[in-house]
Amino acid sequence: MPTKPNIKNILLVVFIISVAISLGYEGYSYWQLYQENARRGEQLSQLQESFSAVEADLARVKSENSSITQALQAEQGKSSDLSSVLQSEQSKNQIFETQIGDLSKTVGTLQKLTTTDPELLQKYSKVYFLSENYSPANLSAIGSQYLYNKNKPQLIHSGVSPYLESLLSVADRDGTNLRVISGYRSFYEQSTLKSGYQIVYGSGANRFSADQGYSEHQLGTAVDFTTTVLGENFSQFKGTTAYKWLGDNAWRYGFVLSYPEGNQYYIFEPWHWRFVGVSLATKLHGSSQFFYNLTQREIDTYLVSIFD
Repeated sequence: MPTKPNIKNILLVVFIISVAISLGYEGYSYWQLYQENARRGEQLSQLQESFSAVEADLARVKSENSSITQALQAEQGKSSDLSSVLQSEQSKNQIFETQIGDLSKTVGTLQKLTTTDPELLQKYSKVYFLSENYSPANLSAIGSQYLYNKNKPQLIHSGVSPYLESLLSVADRDGTNLRVISGYRSFYEQSTLKSGYQIVYGSGANRFSADQGYSEHQLGTAVDFTTTVLGENFSQFKGTTAYKWLGDNAWRYGFVLSYPEGNQYYIFEPWHWRFVGVSLATKLHGSSQFFYNLTQREIDTYLVSIFD
């Protein structure tokens, strides 16, 4: 008769199998965990190696930066020294430039003085004398459109010519009837003119006509103005708009009235104007002075700028 299964044995076998299965599963899980830990350990090791490499690179960069900083500081020090040297040299150059500029001005002034006729600002009306051999270095013809007598050419000092032309041009533009009746006269032309006046006026001619050698006309810088209406009737020139225009504007072109009312040399000659340069003419106009009221020493300081 078959034996009945032993319940206890069956339960024991089931228990043993369950324990075996449980132990197998736990072992497998442990193995997997071990494997995962090993993998992470390798990753950590790699990260540590990378970190060490980065630290080494950082240390190297810091070292290089330190060297670069030291080199840069050294170069900055050199640059600062060079900058100081440069500033010092620039200061010296500025001093030299100033000195050279001053010397250039001095040389320029001396050149002007050596090439400018010293007679041009001398007082010649009964004061200084011009010999019969004196004549301006260069003379230019006055434009015929500005002459009272177009058939009688008139000359003027070449340095004065552009100033006179400008004066006459602007006067025309302003509607002023202003013409030149006389410009440069040589020593002998003045002698002939004076002789003619003496025949007509006798000793009275000395009141309005200079002797040869004492005439501003011989310098080539003086002109006698008139109008197409007055002609040689100079005595009426004061009452013309041309005279008033000259009084208001002639100084702008370097011309001044030589013999105003009350002067000690000749009668009042409103028609006779002399070029003395814009600088001196401006001073005389601004201070209401006349050329012959200044000392020769004062006048001579304007010689260097007479044609500026």
